[in-house]
Amino acid sequence: MLLLGIDLGTSSVKVSVLDAATQRCLVSVSYPETEREIRSLQPGWAEQSPRQWWHDVQEAIRRANATQAYNPAEIGAIGIAYQMHGLVLVDAANEVLRDSIIWCDSRAVPYGDEARLAIGEERCQTHLLNSPGNFTAAKLAWVKAVEPAVYERIAKVLLPGDFLALQLTGAATTSISALSEGIFWDFARHELSEDVFRFFGFEPALIPPVQDVFAAHGHLQTAVAQELGLRAGIPVSYKAGDQPNNALSLNVLQPGEVAATAGTSGVIYAVTDQLFVDEKSRVNAFAHVNHTAEQRRLGVLLCINGTGSLNRWLRGVAAPELSYAQVNERAAAVPVGSDGLLCLPFGNGAERMLENQQVGAHFHDIDFNVHTPGHLLRAAQEGIAFAFRYGLDLMRAGGLYPTVVKAGYTNMFLSDVFAQAFADVTGLAVELYQTDGSVGAALGAGIGAGIFATSDEAFRHMRRLRLVSPGPAAAAYETHYQRWKTHLLQRLPATLPQPTHHAERSEASLPH
Repeated sequence: MLLLGIDLGTSSVKVSVLDAATQRCLVSVSYPETEREIRSLQPGWAEQSPRQWWHDVQEAIRRANATQAYNPAEIGAIGIAYQMHGLVLVDAANEVLRDSIIWCDSRAVPYGDEARLAIGEERCQTHLLNSPGNFTAAKLAWVKAVEPAVYERIAKVLLPGDFLALQLTGAATTSISALSEGIFWDFARHELSEDVFRFFGFEPALIPPVQDVFAAHGHLQTAVAQELGLRAGIPVSYKAGDQPNNALSLNVLQPGEVAATAGTSGVIYAVTDQLFVDEKSRVNAFAHVNHTAEQRRLGVLLCINGTGSLNRWLRGVAAPELSYAQVNERAAAVPVGSDGLLCLPFGNGAERMLENQQVGAHFHDIDFNVHTPGHLLRAAQEGIAFAFRYGLDLMRAGGLYPTVVKAGYTNMFLSDVFAQAFADVTGLAVELYQTDGSVGAALGAGIGAGIFATSDEAFRHMRRLRLVSPGPAAAAYETHYQRWKTHLLQRLPATLPQPTHHAERSEASLPH
């Protein structure tokens, strides 16, 4: 039995095919080969075409099949991971009504703020666990207010993964995990949020049927199967946002376990069984893939919009002739602290951990006689690590104290400079594994289809590749971080409360 995993990222689609018996990845293919465009029609806007996503998914599957590394007829289940918080709207014929307003789009902040004030801070915290902020529900409110003709034609509101499953199966479904990331879900009442739907004037009928994350979200349509060279009728048996899915791919499922990613965006994702709430909604809690009403499992998510996106942009303007591996080598040739050069990596829209402020990306303390393109490359990677530390201190202030983080040995964690800076600046050891979102989606498909009897069985062959522990540069990085933080605070409103560093705790894990 083979498993097909699809990971719909912001930059590209990646698909992987796994042997269920060994969990060995037979092939992985990404498409397109150049990074997919984000359209910004106005400052702070970010849109992508769902039709383009579907084209990219089909092309990636065809290219995977063309490797002849496996028999496509042996694929028995499909799993989907997807970029979170995007808004996809379809009509009664399942046709897309407009481009998707994606996760890093900032236009809906005022609509979320109005909802927070109307619903009330305390009720948002106890029922939604978040402010409506800039999430999917607020984006739908923007469409309702600004594009009423589009809104009137909506038959179903979908997250990006819901849309892909619809294309594969013809069936529209969603999950509690998806609804929670969109701020449509009431955790106290375990149902769609009456507060959100009433305030924005949404009809509950816009939401597709709710299924478990690990469940049959439809079966592959015959016409689509023929186009893709797959067997008709196989189930889409798993569907989750990219960060919950990344945690799944690392077997981060229980309270106290923590995952991290540093792809287009950067995330720390900590699992807890407590109703974690940050009163400023800078760090957000969503239903994890294994959350149920009877067994609470929440993922506390810290997001930095610009990590890999900064690395990509800087490579393009400062070192276009270099591969990413060569970029990392160039950065490694520069001393710790980049000879005083500092980078604020906030150039990809409003940052939730900065209370939806658009700070922008900046380099500070440039010395024309000292700094080279290599300094820029290293300062950017160090600045991203500093941003992780800033957000992690918010989590610590809320009572979460991770001691070890698991991450896939991919994206920016391929850089020794970044991986070591992350460990040194945060004080956390990082365990690196050979996995990614598409592999996690494939494993999730196996769990959802019952091919694996338990989630433990799905990860029985998982092995750690590397352990990166805080090293001797930690003290120097602390000094550089405090300078970096001073520059950041100068760009934030004076009323914005700042995280403070908490002393190391002796607990071995997050509080349960």
